[in-house]
Amino acid sequence: MIKEKTIKSTKRRQSRILVLQALYETDKTKHDAHAIIDRLTQVSPELEPSKLYAIELITNIICHTDQIDDTISKYAKAWPVSQMPSVDKNILRIAIQEIILDEQIPKKVAINEAVEISKLYGTENSPKFINGVLGTILKEISGKNKF
Repeated sequence: MIKEKTIKSTKRRQSRILVLQALYETDKTKHDAHAIIDRLTQVSPELEPSKLYAIELITNIICHTDQIDDTISKYAKAWPVSQMPSVDKNILRIAIQEIILDEQIPKKVAINEAVEISKLYGTENSPKFINGVLGTILKEISGKNKF
């Protein structure tokens, strides 16, 4: 059971990283996010098991970007979304989608994953920033599951 749980969490983390890469590239080039995920999984076939959740995640983020960005703006007042580092902004988008819209991911797991990914791809200050924003969101929405 533990091994199965570890494999599932590894696939989910890789899915989140694929989504981060796709959102980052989309920010910089305006390429289609779904096509980016397709390309990344074709180039690295070992990522194929992570593709299904990545597609689900990115589709939900794209459908709710305005709401997600409004949530970021509300809780990260010192950083306008348009001026926020792309990596931090997109890690927040992924985590907020999972925290608010996705009933299958425990909220604390989503926050922990966001912090861990920010340690890998963000700046030295990213983990603290990400944790602060998401922790504040979690406190406010406890008991509510909507924007």
